[in-house]
Amino acid sequence: MSAPDARFAIMTDDNIQKQLKGLPVPEPRKEARDEAVQTAMAEFRRQFAETETTAKGFPASDRHKGKPLGRKGGPVMYKPFAITATVVVGLLVLTIAIAPNFVSYRSRGTPVEKRAWQVQMEAPGRSADSLGKDVHRKTQVAAAPAQARARNAYKAEEGILAPEPQYVGRDRFETTKTNPIKVVTEDPVSTFSIDVDTASYAFVRRALQNGHLPPRDAVRTEELINYFDYDYPVPTDRTAPFLPTLSVFPTPWNPDTMLLHIGIKGYDILPAQKPRCNLVFLVDVSGSMKSADKLPLLKNALRMLVENLSDEDRVSIVVYAGAAGTVLEPTPADEKGKILAALDRLTAGGSTAGGEGIRQAYALAESAFDPDGINRVILATDGDFNVGIRDPEVLKNFVERKRETGVYLSVLGFGQGNYNDALMQKLAQNGNGNAAYIDTLNEARKVLVDEAASTLFPIATDVKIQVEFNPAAVAEYRLIGYETRMLRREDFNNDAVDAGDVGAGHSVTAIYEIAPVGSAGRLVDDLRYSPSGSAAAPAEEMAYLKIRYKLPGESTSRLIETAVDRDRVYKTARRAPAEARFAAAVAAFGQLLRGDPYLKDFRWQEVEALARSARGEDRFGYRSEFLQLLRLAQSARAMGDR
Repeated sequence: MSAPDARFAIMTDDNIQKQLKGLPVPEPRKEARDEAVQTAMAEFRRQFAETETTAKGFPASDRHKGKPLGRKGGPVMYKPFAITATVVVGLLVLTIAIAPNFVSYRSRGTPVEKRAWQVQMEAPGRSADSLGKDVHRKTQVAAAPAQARARNAYKAEEGILAPEPQYVGRDRFETTKTNPIKVVTEDPVSTFSIDVDTASYAFVRRALQNGHLPPRDAVRTEELINYFDYDYPVPTDRTAPFLPTLSVFPTPWNPDTMLLHIGIKGYDILPAQKPRCNLVFLVDVSGSMKSADKLPLLKNALRMLVENLSDEDRVSIVVYAGAAGTVLEPTPADEKGKILAALDRLTAGGSTAGGEGIRQAYALAESAFDPDGINRVILATDGDFNVGIRDPEVLKNFVERKRETGVYLSVLGFGQGNYNDALMQKLAQNGNGNAAYIDTLNEARKVLVDEAASTLFPIATDVKIQVEFNPAAVAEYRLIGYETRMLRREDFNNDAVDAGDVGAGHSVTAIYEIAPVGSAGRLVDDLRYSPSGSAAAPAEEMAYLKIRYKLPGESTSRLIETAVDRDRVYKTARRAPAEARFAAAVAAFGQLLRGDPYLKDFRWQEVEALARSARGEDRFGYRSEFLQLLRLAQSARAMGDR
């Protein structure tokens, strides 16, 4: 071949194809051949259906039945299509037979100027067989996420699974600063309200499963810890509904400090003791609720709750969009068909008059008030209130006043992109209720079915915890999480100060990191002109725990107290109770997500190892799911990155 011919041969596909023909062709895979035939036939049926729909000039019945109107058994206008479809099928099958592993450069995203197979053929020693296997392997890897997205898209349409939206960064969270180190000689008492909300964990999970890290303020470490049920001892006396579980052990991320683990589990009511429920579903049907992860998922979640109510319970439904309205008057739960039909009719559209809806929901709850039962408004929304009462303080004051009537407020959050977590937290905290974030039907089942008793039936209200540290034993401390629940020291004994409620059987965990006197883990120097507070001999008591609470319907608080003595100290973290170690792993997970400065060089892999060693019984798989989130967090990108 002359030089000019060689030059042109490089630039033409014909010569490349001639070169390829000289290479050994791999035997076609049966799966590839079958897949090609199925694809071709699917395309044939699709084009046939389109042609049949758009055909003109024949009676509708003939078109529908496909009667042979042409001279040779079919409509004349179908002939070009039939020939074309046959050619398409033949070409596709022929292509697979010749090169079963060929992948279009368009599907691989390779620039047209240099196709993938052209580039790889230039590499020395590459046969067509090895090239085909390599391309096929990469295609399978690339196809797996696409297949998963297709399955998830179908589930999203059915309201079973939230879709995978691109994060736009308009979710609103309250800005918080990490709890600081406190010096015991200066500030020996720590006081806070308990927090049984779990919304933060579900939001964090959704972010990680979508491939990005959550915003820092979306991570409330105490809610991550309290998402899980712990095998703490259950009290048997309803009037003393808590039995503290205490342990002290070396901090996994700092050998010079220790963790004080406080665990309590609420008294659990028997099914026969379950009080009647007067529930009002306050449902946001505004335009912002149209997406599959909002109203469709919301309706499925409430259906599950309705299916598990007792016949004596009552349900009402109020909706709000541009205006608020009653969809269902108070209805006995044994009329489930009527209640479910009302839910099915809900559709989204309009602006969000959330404040007006809350007013109407409380009015309906009060009209059907049950003095011997549970009276609760369940607000289901993305929190995007844009008409009516929008000032968070005004809404907070409104639900504060209404809780005095005996009607409590719980919040179920949905969606991402305009999710107003800050407002929903305020409403739940001041409405004597809890806040949950529903991202999947599994989460809805956890909150509204598996943990319905702890969600709906309070066993104690205004629960506060106060810990006094002994300066002879502890030099410094910091509370992990609870940044939005801190109280003043004097608030502990003031029954007029509101605090969190605990539902039946609910677990609550708090963890302090402490630096013992004389340890190298101290971060604050002693003052020059005041005593250090250290003692020559270690004290028997490290701290003193107080829990203050009110029984439902009472206005005067009660007190549980116990000392944290050295009998509760474990020399190594490995010997500490498994439940305490797992809670410590979740605490480390939250601090890493927030970027808190106290974990030194503790890495994701070490958090995973700690959690795995303490997983224990995992009835519903939540702890196994947590291990998967740990692995996702290691490769997640910051929100907003692509």
